[in-house]
Amino acid sequence: MAIRIGTLRHRLAIQQRSTAQDSMGGQVTIWSTLAFVWGRIQPLSGHKLMTAQAVHSEVTHEVVVRWRPDLANPQTVAAMRIMHAGRPFNIRASMNEDESNRTLTLLTAEGMNDG
Repeated sequence: MAIRIGTLRHRLAIQQRSTAQDSMGGQVTIWSTLAFVWGRIQPLSGHKLMTAQAVHSEVTHEVVVRWRPDLANPQTVAAMRIMHAGRPFNIRASMNEDESNRTLTLLTAEGMNDG
């Protein structure tokens, strides 16, 4: 799949979660930015939404970014999130389109989670 110029027009921050101990001895979740990438955010509708929700009931958006080696493992990517214009998108699934290492399609759910 070739990427047309201008389709990846959103600047996205890919963040990963870590935990730290606060001054009271409790655990605090910290999100650190792994990378800034250009991508396309598209709300799911119709057939795509039904198909995506069959796997993850809360999936609301599809995000397409260029393939990166640090995003190659779907299990680690599923624990990350994307920030765009102050809006968090929790990644639920990652797909390497055609296994060609050109683009990644990320199924996401908009909104905050428990940390």
